[in-house]
This record gives sequence, C-alpha cells and structure tokens, in this order.
Amino acid sequence: MAREFSTVGVVGLGTMGAGIVEVFARNGIDVLAVEISESALERGRAILTGSTDRAVAKGKLAEADRDALHERVRFAVGLDALHSVDLVIEAVPEHLDLKQRIFAELDRVCRPDTILATNTSSLSVTEISVATTRPNQVIGIHFFNPAPVMKLVEVVRTVVTAPEVVADVEALCARLGKVDVTISDRAGFIANALLFGYLNHAVAMVESHYATREDIDAAMKLGCGLPMGPLALMDLIGLDTAYEILDTMYRRGGRDRRHAPVPLLKQMVTAGLLGRKSGRGFYTYQRPGSPVVVPDEATPPAAEAALADGARAITKVGIVGSGTMATGIIEVFAKAGYEVVSVTRGAEKSATVCEAVKTSLNKGVVRGKLAEADRDAALGRISWSATLDHLADVDLVVEAVVEELSVKKALFASLDEICKPGVVLATTTSSLPVVDVAMATQRPADVVGLHFFNPAPVMPLVEVVRTIRTSPEATATARAVCAALGKTGVVCGDRSGFIVNALLFPYLNDAVKMLEASYSTADDIDHAMKLGCGYPMGPFELLDVVGLDVAVAIQRELYLELREPGFAPAPLLEHLVTAGYLGRKTRRGFRDHSHR
Repeated sequence: MAREFSTVGVVGLGTMGAGIVEVFARNGIDVLAVEISESALERGRAILTGSTDRAVAKGKLAEADRDALHERVRFAVGLDALHSVDLVIEAVPEHLDLKQRIFAELDRVCRPDTILATNTSSLSVTEISVATTRPNQVIGIHFFNPAPVMKLVEVVRTVVTAPEVVADVEALCARLGKVDVTISDRAGFIANALLFGYLNHAVAMVESHYATREDIDAAMKLGCGLPMGPLALMDLIGLDTAYEILDTMYRRGGRDRRHAPVPLLKQMVTAGLLGRKSGRGFYTYQRPGSPVVVPDEATPPAAEAALADGARAITKVGIVGSGTMATGIIEVFAKAGYEVVSVTRGAEKSATVCEAVKTSLNKGVVRGKLAEADRDAALGRISWSATLDHLADVDLVVEAVVEELSVKKALFASLDEICKPGVVLATTTSSLPVVDVAMATQRPADVVGLHFFNPAPVMPLVEVVRTIRTSPEATATARAVCAALGKTGVVCGDRSGFIVNALLFPYLNDAVKMLEASYSTADDIDHAMKLGCGYPMGPFELLDVVGLDVAVAIQRELYLELREPGFAPAPLLEHLVTAGYLGRKTRRGFRDHSHR
C-alpha cells in the first residue's frame, strides 16, 4: 500500500512554489507554505490568491472550492515550522549551494520518516541529497509551469532513493491527477534536456541575424504547431533561469557545445533584460510581469510598408513539377486569383496533376470550405503544359521538382534562357543550398527559396530564403506573394534546414539519443514533451509520421554544413532506416503501426 500524505510542506513561494501549493490544496491535502520573510510570504500569498481568483473568473473553480482550498493552506516564516509534515517540496531558485543548505536544515528539522523532495529542473538531485543524513529519502518531483495546469511531473530517483519512496511519490502524483514519468538523475531530465538545446539554438539564430525574433517564433508555431515560439518561451521562462539551466546542463551533461549558453543570453541577463518579469527580453512588454507585447525599435514595419519596398507586380505564375508539392502549390496560387501555368514532363503527367487538383478542390466544396463558383474560377485560371517555353511571359516561376541539385540546376539554366527579365525564380527546396541553384543562371539576384510546407493548401507557413546574391526587391516580392496567398512568409538566410528543420530535427535526434541510452522509454519521452511542453506530438510520434529516412537525410545535411558533433545522426536512427523501419509508411518505425 502506498503511503498516505496528509500534510505537505512547500519551501519557496515564487510562481512555481505557489503553483505547487495550489495543486496540493486543490486535491484535498493540507499544505504548510514556508518563506524566508514576511514580505516574501505575502508575495506568495498574493500569487496563490491571484491564480485561484482567475480560475473562479474563468468558471474553472467554484467560489466555495476556492475558499476551501485557501482553508487548507497555512503560511509560516522559517523552516522550523515543517517539523511534523509528511513530505517537503523545495522550490527555491536554481542554486546548488542554496538548495544544499535548505536540505541540511530540513534534515535536522523534519521527522525521520519525512520524504524530502526538490523541484529542481536542472541540478543534480544526488548532489542535493548528500547534504542530508537520509539520501535514500530524497527524490526529485519536477512540476512544470504553471503547476495547476500542466499535467506532467518528472519523478527523479537517484541511485540511492528507496524504491518505496519512488512508489509513494508515483501514487501521490496519480492522486493529484498528474501524469508522472519516473527517470534517473541526469542533467535536464527529459523535457529540459530536449527543450533547452532547441531554445539555445534559436537564440543563436537571433544573435547571428539569421532571422528576426518574429520570424523564428512564427516559423515554429506555424510550421510545427507549437503553442509558443522559442524566443517568446524564453521570455516566459526568464532569461536568467534559462541561462542557469543551460549552464548547469553544459557542465553536468558532458559539455555538449549546444548547451553552452549563447553569449547574447549572458549579455541580456547582465543588462537586466530577463523577459516578461522585467518587462523586456527578446520582446518588450507593457510592464514588468505583463504578457502583452508592445512595439519597440526592433519591431518590423507593418506589412504594407515592407511590401512597398520594391516588390514587383505578379499576375501570372509558372509552376514546374508534378508531385504532391507542385499540385498543392498550383491549387494555392489558383485559389488566390493568380493565373497559373503548370508545366510537367508530358501530357500524361499533366493529366494526373490536373485530376489531383480537381479532386482537392472538390473536397473543399464538399466540406463547405469553398464555393462551387470559386472552384470553377480557380480551375479556369490554370493552363496545362508540357513545355517550359510556355513560361516566357510569366512574372514568377516556382520550381517543385525532385530534390536533386543537378536536376534543379539544369532546370534553372533553361528558365534563365526562356523567362523575360525581372522574373522572380523560386525553388521549393527544403534541403539544398539555394545559391547553388541561383548560380546556374545569369540572374542570381532574382532567385529565392520559397519553401512551402506539406500539404501546401493547409499549412500557413512559407520560408522565404534569400541567398547572398538575392536582391531586396526579389525578397520583397516573395514576401508580398506569400501575403497575397494568405500565408505567413518568414525570411531567413540560405543555410541548411532554414529555420524550421534546423531547429526541429536536432531536437528529434536528441530524443533518439535519449532512447538509445536507455534513459527513458519512447512513450515517456513523448508524454514529457506533449504534457510538459505542450507539443502537439511527441518526438517519436512525429518521427514515424515524417519518416525516419527523411529525418536521417535532413540530419546528415545539417551535420555536413554546420559540422556540429551533436548534429550527427543518432546511430539508432540510422540502424532503423537500414532495417527498413521508416515509420508509418512502412508500418514500422519507433512503434509498430501494422494493426492500425
């Protein structure tokens, strides 16, 4: 039988500690909330009151339940008050010496059978536990912010944590309505170990002026369905907290360079730009603590002003290719009112593409998303061709042929001869250097990347890739076209993976390495990222959907270009591909899909 906890102590009443107090009190457990001073205690009480009042206002908590919740919480100054509780959770700032001092004191104050827990997100639970005479009763219980809302708890056992202590805490998590994943004591545990490498990489993109903060955040929200972009998330976490976590993970986690905090992060922390809590971080906020972003000197001009920046008029568009991507792009342009010339390698291919576009448009009508008249008008705007010569009078060409550099270069050399001057030539490549394609022409200033996401009619994001030869006018034209298509265009430099793949795939690769090291299971890692970070899919679910062969190819490209050792494809990923386990398309990847 699991132990019944009737009273719990919480040390530290910042956002996290006050949230943990609320979780226990909501679930009928008496809480003793402890701080260092009366003023700190009052701040903690105000956080708890604010949170429960908001829940009542939103209809998520009855007034009577709120009042009962507050009845269960007692406040006290000093650790001595915790002498008779069953469990203590510490939620003070992430400094090892501070936590060790608190645990040594708790060891002295608390009953011999009291379990001592830390909510650390990055420090070694083992190093904290050795400050006590009862390391077998010390455990990590890592809640996620905001604790009342987030479902995940990482239960962190050290090599000496008693099995019954782990079992008691797991049962407690279930009583709290949380999903727990039990893991051993390793830098960053699951969620932070996977999240913070990605966040740090996003900061590096800003530091190198590779893309703007707005475009990076929009790319990850729209391209991956994430609830927040990485830089807005850094502001929410607090740049000082993020710096401490990264620094700890770097020192504890084998000195992986990707966890070494980007210099810009240290500079911002030193300058007091800590994110929402200070009113200024990567973004500027209405006031300290406010979630409302206000314009500042780095805010891009309104879309109209940006589009007036030399954008060329586009009325007729040529689309080359006959695959899924080309078909989707034809539909997108035709629905947006452009005259479209579809060019394939023969009448048979043209007929297939034409049929696919019709089918897709008909589905839109059936689902009530498109009027019959609009479908007919869109089809009326498309002409079908099997020769590139029909692109002589278009204003924009979008190439969506096979991902082979030699094929694309030959195509662009032909387009260079056929197309009139001033035409923007765009490639939809997701992995090849755009500049290599551009240099096959005599007009590299007119060549851009337009990376649509699949399925193109649905996905709202387009990555606009400028090379070092792309003119500002060509970039402005590409952005204007994206806006006219109802898409969000994000501009970035011509580097492997652009924004989305460069940030997404190393994170997926890290998840595979975590599995490979037997640190956790695929199910627990997926749970951790979905419930702890709000991701729509866990990394292994996503890899099986994308295709493990695609993931390996992208990862190799990133590794070849950036030469970052941490980007080398995980051996387990390569072995699965070699074995033909490519994900859903072969009915077997990280999971078996044969019964679905």
